[in-house]
Amino acid sequence: MGIAGIDRSQIDAMVAQLRAAAAKMEHSSPVITKPGAAAEPAASKVNFADAFKASLDHVNQVQTDSQKLGEQFAMGDDKVSLADVMISMQKASISFQTTVQVRNKLVASYNDIMNMQV
Repeated sequence: MGIAGIDRSQIDAMVAQLRAAAAKMEHSSPVITKPGAAAEPAASKVNFADAFKASLDHVNQVQTDSQKLGEQFAMGDDKVSLADVMISMQKASISFQTTVQVRNKLVASYNDIMNMQV
């Protein structure tokens, strides 16, 4: 059964990936010790720079894959359909647009913080 054009198996796969990433982050959290206190596990922290780089790498990979599919279709490869090419191009476009919007929000937030009165 499809939900708004997305196959249920794709949604389940994405949820599984998110759960695996969350579990990985929980297992890799450092231990913080305070002088005179027992060791306590730190709250799960994500390095923003690493997460942002991974996101940019993913967008780049999606765009590269889309371009390769387009080239294969243009060369007459029977294994690649026009629908596959168009879907991959739309995924690449949406990924890029999302990245640009996140960048715009980060720049706006930075400007707001810099303009605060201290």
